[in-house]
Amino acid sequence: MTLQGWFLILLFVGILLALTKPVGLWLHALYEGRRTPLHVVLSPVERGFYKLAGIDPNAEQGWRRYALHMLVFNVALLLLTYAVLRLQGVLPGNPQGLAGLSSDLAFNTAVSFTTNTNWQSYGGEGTMSNLSQMLGLTIHNFLSAATGIALAFALFRGFARREAKAIGNFWADVTRITLYLLLPICIVYTLFLIASGVPQTMTGTVDVNTLEGVRQSILLGPVASQEAIKMLGTNGGGFFNANSAHPFENPTALTNLVQMLSIFVIGFGLTWTFGKAVGNTRQGWAILSAMVILFLAGVTVTYAQEAAGNPVLHSLGVAGGNMEGKEVRFGIAASALFSIVTTAASCGAVNGMLDSFTPLGGMVPLFNMQLGEVVIGGVGAGIYGFLLFAILAVFVAGLMVGRTPEYVGKKIESREVKLAVLAIAVLPLVILGLTALSSVLQQGLAGPLNKGPHGFSEILYAFTSAVGNNGSAFAGLTANTPYYNGLLGVAMWFGRFFVIVPMLAIAGSLAAKKYTPESAGSFPTTGGLWVGLLVGIILILGGLTFLPSLALGPIADHLAMIRGQLF
Repeated sequence: MTLQGWFLILLFVGILLALTKPVGLWLHALYEGRRTPLHVVLSPVERGFYKLAGIDPNAEQGWRRYALHMLVFNVALLLLTYAVLRLQGVLPGNPQGLAGLSSDLAFNTAVSFTTNTNWQSYGGEGTMSNLSQMLGLTIHNFLSAATGIALAFALFRGFARREAKAIGNFWADVTRITLYLLLPICIVYTLFLIASGVPQTMTGTVDVNTLEGVRQSILLGPVASQEAIKMLGTNGGGFFNANSAHPFENPTALTNLVQMLSIFVIGFGLTWTFGKAVGNTRQGWAILSAMVILFLAGVTVTYAQEAAGNPVLHSLGVAGGNMEGKEVRFGIAASALFSIVTTAASCGAVNGMLDSFTPLGGMVPLFNMQLGEVVIGGVGAGIYGFLLFAILAVFVAGLMVGRTPEYVGKKIESREVKLAVLAIAVLPLVILGLTALSSVLQQGLAGPLNKGPHGFSEILYAFTSAVGNNGSAFAGLTANTPYYNGLLGVAMWFGRFFVIVPMLAIAGSLAAKKYTPESAGSFPTTGGLWVGLLVGIILILGGLTFLPSLALGPIADHLAMIRGQLF
């Protein structure tokens, strides 16, 4: 490890902390439906959308109606994307003349982008036309991200409101978030990327003469516009197969830093928004503190392991850190940081090959996802996932002090605890169940490139990434088969919506409750003790659930590497 590497990590966190309150203030204005400076220009567009759709933005919805409209919206988008991908070969905007996708790959991809997972069983530049990239995929990058933030707003209202029956209007939330947050930032972001060298064109290819005198066709397309929302919306689906390791997606060290910042910035801001919504910004800072502790712990382990390198290579006289699978223009520190950022935020973008990381260096991104989108998490999904753990933490704290658990003025009773457990239990049940199934079936065992514990890690990582709605790939796994496309698609749907519905039920239950002021017997939820309890609950639950699978995969891989055995 170097001082330069640590300076990058600390600079990254420092910039985000400085942006937390300004971003949180903007998000809070959207949460409350207040005017922003952009309303002068965009409010007629907003009203036009409502008029065309026949929606009254002031008509609020209970949690069941909110959930139903959210599900119908996402199913409609899924069907639209599936149709676009299947019909790609006969649709315009296809300069390379690419054929339509197979039914299993189209299903997997449509579910992937609908659920904000952006898992890719395909090579983007060789599979997707420009129209499919823009209409089939980029539209999801906006709307799945907006859905996540809208759902976070709904849960915030559950905590903030008193004896209320409604938690907001789904259509108004999604429209305002898209129009006043995601779209304006992405316009500026796209221009920055274009100025940095990222292509933005409808041209399919450009022919050039290489230094060797060979004629080569270089693939182009509307990359910058997709790259911007891919990062800001914690989506991660790359225009190119190499994703953010490709120089056309991530050309410089500056774009690398900006991309990492954009992955985290909304997640940081939402913690402040939550505190403001419940009337105590210290609540938001406490949540953010726990998130940052988990994040820094992960960065430290991965950076240390990658900087230490491979002892097998050291014994052969090859000194230095592990540069296998990393871009020279980024190096070990930036690659290790990127890997933790992207898996802490449910963003599938990668700027290095995780399959080439050291076993423990690759284990941390895996464990980040297994914790359930709580280490910053996806836009919206991170904060509402974290609040599910907060409900469990105050339940444990209530048992300690012998009182009914309370959190931000609301009593946490059996209904909320049961729903939180139900939502949290979805991830380990599906991840471990499908990993076990794929580890014994012939169709599953045909996927991994490597044998032994490393091959098991490839299977475990795929289902963890799918259920956690992350989308990053460990690589090495041949996933574009009917077996994996189908099973991973089902896993992504469960991981997204079987968490959301119980969470919205909690929001509705909390909104109907009276406000309970803090008393001398209340457990404080803003100080260091609360932050420590949150971190402890998350790590203990995650460790107890996934340690056996990690022992069979990356931990066994690490012990074998120490003995000189590689896979």
